[in-house]
Amino acid sequence: MNIIRKKIEAVMYSGRQPRFSPLESMLFVFSFIYGILIKIRCALYSKGIFKQKKLSCKVISVGNVTVGGTGKTPMTIYLAKMFAGHGYKVAVVSRGYRGKCEKKGGVVSTGKEILMGPELSGDEPFMMAARLENVPVVVGQNRFKSGRMAIKNFDIDIILLDDGFQHIKLFRDINILLLDHSHPFGNYHLIPRGILREPLVSVKRADAFILTGSSPDETKAENFLDSISQSRAIFETYSSYYYFNAGKEISIDWRSSFKKDLSKDYIRIAGKKVVAFSGIAINENFKKTIEEFKCELVDFYGFPDHYYYSADDIEKISQSAKKSGAQFVITTEKDFARMGGKFAFPVDLIVVGVSVNFKDENSFKSFIINKLVKK
Repeated sequence: MNIIRKKIEAVMYSGRQPRFSPLESMLFVFSFIYGILIKIRCALYSKGIFKQKKLSCKVISVGNVTVGGTGKTPMTIYLAKMFAGHGYKVAVVSRGYRGKCEKKGGVVSTGKEILMGPELSGDEPFMMAARLENVPVVVGQNRFKSGRMAIKNFDIDIILLDDGFQHIKLFRDINILLLDHSHPFGNYHLIPRGILREPLVSVKRADAFILTGSSPDETKAENFLDSISQSRAIFETYSSYYYFNAGKEISIDWRSSFKKDLSKDYIRIAGKKVVAFSGIAINENFKKTIEEFKCELVDFYGFPDHYYYSADDIEKISQSAKKSGAQFVITTEKDFARMGGKFAFPVDLIVVGVSVNFKDENSFKSFIINKLVKK
């Protein structure tokens, strides 16, 4: 099964030129059918046959048009802190993907106390709850129901809809669309032939585009959005990394690890032998990040996105660290959240997180606040 998944992913992330393989042809047929269904759904909403539901507070959606990571979670955290800093009462509403409370919904955090672990909430909502103070986090497939829960319990001014671009059944005041700077639309095919969640025309629903993953000294991004952007604002961000040391073993209150002092000084781990692992959309990106830290990567384990680790997985990684003489084990913040504190390594576990940096932060803040007030 794992082999088949890897073959499908290879096609999804391949270039635009067709290779005419049987697998590619089959995936193209599925993509065609999927595209028809998506277009019908969007048409039913645009013509008012399907009605949007509206909450009694402002709703800002942070989403993307492709599968995989474009930095939605760091962006949602950034926006939550920004609005809270401006005196707004903010809550995050997320689907809670693969969490046990995904269907029934629930409060992950009150903003002061975390009420759910990652197995109930899902990894990303838990991580946001652990990282955000005074910002409630609520999960549930039914975003309208979850939004009403947030408003009722916390008297909210703004709801940040995490990964909400496709959730058109809920009205939003501002639609923010994140696009990967280097591959904004993948190979321009819909899933499962490509990585597009919707036909390209759907990007016109966005009020602003944010190109993620550019470098801080890069010139203005290419003009591939010019034909569709019209008067929509385009912003660029680049990522910076921080880390904290989670120690060797589970602690009584492992959740407090997220509150540890964060460091951006990678000199401490540069040149050190490390074993790393991740279960994110593109594991290769994390692998490259570690290499940028100038670590000596002696072993790397890649797992599927949103993967929950077993005791056997942890033991396998531990044995690798022992045999290779590694000085650290390294993983991502999302993976650390999914581990649920269940780990025991022969060396310290370094947890790497991502933060958002705007090339023109003042312009973005002015745009979003003005848009919010006008709405």
